[in-house]
Amino acid sequence: MTELNTCYSMPSLGIDIGSTTAKVALIENGKLIYQRYERHYSFVRQKTLEMIRDMRELLRGKDFTVAISGSAGLGVAKTADIPFVQEVFATAEVVKQLEPDTYAVIELGGEDAKIIFFQGGTDERMNGSCAGGTGAFIDQMATLLDVSVGELDELSLQHERIYPIASRCGVFAKTDIQPLLNQGAKKEDIAASIYQAVVNQTIAGLAQGRSLDGKIMFLGGPLYFCKGLRERFVKTLKLADENAVFPEYARVSVAMGAAIFGGKEAKVYTFDRLVGALENATTQQAVSGRLSALFQTKEEYEAFCSRHAQASVDSVDPYTYTGDAYLGIDCGSTTTKLVLMSEEEKLLYTYYDSNKGNPVQIVKEQLHYINTLCADRIRIRGSAVTGYGEELIKNAFGVDSGLVETMAHFLAARHFDPQVDFILDIGGQDIKCFRIKNNSVDSIMLNEACSSGCGSFIETFAKSMGYEIGEFAKIGLQGKAPVDLGSRCTVFMNSSVKQAQKDGADVSDISAGLSISVVKNAVYKVIRAGSADELGSNIVVQGGTFYNDAVLRAFELELGRLVVRPTIAGLMGAYGAALHAKNTRRETSSLITPEGLAHFVHESKSTVCKGCTNRCHLTVNTFSSGQKFISGNQCERGLGIQKAPEEELPNLHEYKRGLLTSLPLGEGTRGVIGLPLALGMYELAPLWHAFYTALGFQVKITGLSNKKLYAKGQYSIPSDTVCYPAKLMHGHIVELIENKVDAVFYPRLTYNVDEGSGDNHYNCPVVAYYADLLAGNMDALKDTTFLYPYLNINSPKQLAKEMYQCLNGTLGTFTAREIKQAVKAGFAAYDAHMKAVRSYGERAIAWARAHGKRMMILAGRPYHIDAEIGHGIDKLATSLGFVVLSEDSVSHLCGGRVKVGVLDQWTYHTRLYRAAAFAAENNDVELVQLVSFGCGLDAVTTDEVRAILEDKGKLYTQIKIDEITNLGAVKIRLRSLIGALEERGKQFAD
Repeated sequence: MTELNTCYSMPSLGIDIGSTTAKVALIENGKLIYQRYERHYSFVRQKTLEMIRDMRELLRGKDFTVAISGSAGLGVAKTADIPFVQEVFATAEVVKQLEPDTYAVIELGGEDAKIIFFQGGTDERMNGSCAGGTGAFIDQMATLLDVSVGELDELSLQHERIYPIASRCGVFAKTDIQPLLNQGAKKEDIAASIYQAVVNQTIAGLAQGRSLDGKIMFLGGPLYFCKGLRERFVKTLKLADENAVFPEYARVSVAMGAAIFGGKEAKVYTFDRLVGALENATTQQAVSGRLSALFQTKEEYEAFCSRHAQASVDSVDPYTYTGDAYLGIDCGSTTTKLVLMSEEEKLLYTYYDSNKGNPVQIVKEQLHYINTLCADRIRIRGSAVTGYGEELIKNAFGVDSGLVETMAHFLAARHFDPQVDFILDIGGQDIKCFRIKNNSVDSIMLNEACSSGCGSFIETFAKSMGYEIGEFAKIGLQGKAPVDLGSRCTVFMNSSVKQAQKDGADVSDISAGLSISVVKNAVYKVIRAGSADELGSNIVVQGGTFYNDAVLRAFELELGRLVVRPTIAGLMGAYGAALHAKNTRRETSSLITPEGLAHFVHESKSTVCKGCTNRCHLTVNTFSSGQKFISGNQCERGLGIQKAPEEELPNLHEYKRGLLTSLPLGEGTRGVIGLPLALGMYELAPLWHAFYTALGFQVKITGLSNKKLYAKGQYSIPSDTVCYPAKLMHGHIVELIENKVDAVFYPRLTYNVDEGSGDNHYNCPVVAYYADLLAGNMDALKDTTFLYPYLNINSPKQLAKEMYQCLNGTLGTFTAREIKQAVKAGFAAYDAHMKAVRSYGERAIAWARAHGKRMMILAGRPYHIDAEIGHGIDKLATSLGFVVLSEDSVSHLCGGRVKVGVLDQWTYHTRLYRAAAFAAENNDVELVQLVSFGCGLDAVTTDEVRAILEDKGKLYTQIKIDEITNLGAVKIRLRSLIGALEERGKQFAD
């Protein structure tokens, strides 16, 4: 290592206190002679003092300089009166001295991530308060897989494939990973996918469109320790060996920079003076942001416990019981639960524990034990399974039946309170809320892809503070002044919790504050209640999270009313499954026999389905019985099932995709025009295709989106918060440029086609003006003709004039008559396209009614039909027996305008409202709304669509989608909808 210049003859000590670790580096005579790196677990001052005291032999009797850096170091530096240097400047000093030709530094810390560009001036780009894609994120993922970070790294180096996983938030990622675990995906592949998610987050979220070329230096603890993470960065950025710099000092680089800065400041310390300064540093106590204690007196808590103990289930000693029994299994997102129930619905045996990343092995071990317990005295007459791992466990062990978890929880809740009118279930990563009306589910609300406010939310913080979740929960009951943390997401709240610690809050206050936060998230973000009256009078709460008395108490206080928490709150899914098994019992159960269990073998492998262009990544699980379970498929083809044409259910999404992909390329003589099939082009492609074809151009339209296409353009995306359909546009543009088109065309359209059904007919701003962003941020467009004029497509005459001005002199010479005729051809093609969609919609409705099938309007925007954006939800819906309609295929069937509580000024919204009104008026039609994350306008539509449907007694279901595929969670929603419809049907029949 090149010698460092500290600008001073004496030793210089650098201290770097980050969000999760503390580092020290001692430089003497230009050399790094001592370094140390340790986690501080939020005990910032104590750990710093400990590390300095351990340097006694090195520093005693010497004069030296000191400086502090790091995100958690500023407070220590101020109170101890020690020089402080911002970490970017500290890093820059080290790079300048040791690797001066570095183009950029990528640095990952515990909760901080940054990219510092050094060419063309120093440009730092850093994450905000979210710790997604950092060391804390990797820690959380290792915990989820039940491995250490070191084991996670070793697993990643043995991977065979990469899964798409979100990294912008730890709880988003858990929502993606847990279904993979439950479906049998290999931990090696998941580990490498976690690292790839970190890489994608760093590049897309921090680089923000700026290219990463030349020599890249990688710093920080995660990049020092994790070889698999290094590998993913190098492969993704396609770095040559000489351009990927992983220095030995990576984990203490900021401390080294602080040492250099301390030498320049020349403030001299002795060992005793430094220790004294740190010892005398005081922490200011916070006096604001506190709440009332959960319990004012010990007697109040005892009365609370006594009341909730009454909602119990009797138990029977399995060693004295003889007779029939029923087995319920709940394979949840993070835990597995089993209940063995007697004929009298009493508990014979229960089990509740973590999945440990392998639910099949857990269930196998438990079935072994249950067989021993039953011996020849107890006969299992029926079995049922519910939860995320339902299909996997059902196929693995021959379980008699499966049921969607919402219905399992409803059965269990009704057992404790036959008059129940609201159920709230908070699990490891799910919040499920059901309104009950006329003894059936009336509406279902679930949390979105984010699992903030769930059991894993509190567990993450408990482990980060060194506590088991049970102990952490009990401590919360003792909090005298709970910290007001609001209802923010997990990684965003990390900074709030750490600040509370620095402000003097003890663990009990933080634990109580987190419990209150869980409740607020459920009430105001999932249920979205305006008052307690909206939840009814008879409320049953369940799920493992409600074993936490602090959460339960916070819920009652927030609502101002008492609720029922069964003593088996965490087992309600399994108990409901056992009740279902009893209700559907057979003469002989198909559950695996003890002999079969003794020879049970489970193997899984990854493959790619080649049945269609989707190229679904499948996980094939094979069991010793010969049974197979295949997950990851978006249709039956991956299962080897080929349906006859007459068995195929009509699917408007599939039909519309076919219309777009069948547009001919043509043989134009005037050149090649490229149309990106993204955003507004999904609807207007027929218009522009016909227009340019009529002018004599060959028209190349990009195909449907996929992950590979997204990766092509992700480096030029300047904002990670824009919706996924917009992000995909970058890949489509790159695809056209690679195909060497003469020009790329994507116009700016303030207005959509006026259909005369709303107050106005605007396009959403992203659809209307995203071309401006592309032109300003995509370097690849600088060498390509990019046409993005402002146009008026509601006046053929005006449009012809605007296109004449746009094209003449740019792509050749055209007459006004040519342009006018081309515009006429374009509108004719557009009208024919929309007529075909409406006509097919009418035929699909007629077919569904002739064959007695339910219909689902899968409603959103035109781009939601894209296989990558919609993630195959339409095919999932047809596999569940629905005929799939689109909003634009039925909106014309709604007579008159729809009254809504907002200004109806967006064309796509108007269609959505009309489609909802059509669904509300027809008993055999349901509507599921697709919403893109990052879409502010959709926040307006969801309340309006819900009101339109619920006003007529219909169920409202919303699915939020982005770049992450999680069909497991979507399937739960759609099956919950089916279950609720079936319950309503039973009530109507009775």
